[in-house]
Amino acid sequence: MLLRWIISIVLNAVALIVVAVLFDTFHLDGFGTALLASLILAILNMIIKPILVVLTLPITVLTLGLFLFVINAITLMITQSLMGPSFAIDGFGIAILAAVIISIINLLLNNLVRDIR
Repeated sequence: MLLRWIISIVLNAVALIVVAVLFDTFHLDGFGTALLASLILAILNMIIKPILVVLTLPITVLTLGLFLFVINAITLMITQSLMGPSFAIDGFGIAILAAVIISIINLLLNNLVRDIR
């Protein structure tokens, strides 16, 4: 179970790096920064995300779950505020777009890793 969590952290770091390569307004200093950001995101997803999901449940239901991307963007923005200048996102719009792309990349990478095992 710990190995699965570590693999998830590394795959999320790879997704963050891909988004940083795709967008000039999404900045990461390197893979170490991406790993730390991925770890912070994982902790925020365990602690803060469930609270946000419960608080925004009506709007999440109305949008058929699409509001979850906004919640993911909020966790990305919290992460960048905790990381300082080594991880910067220029605006909430890019955070939402990044959240969508990170979700897609994570889905693909997790399916690829699952098929290898």
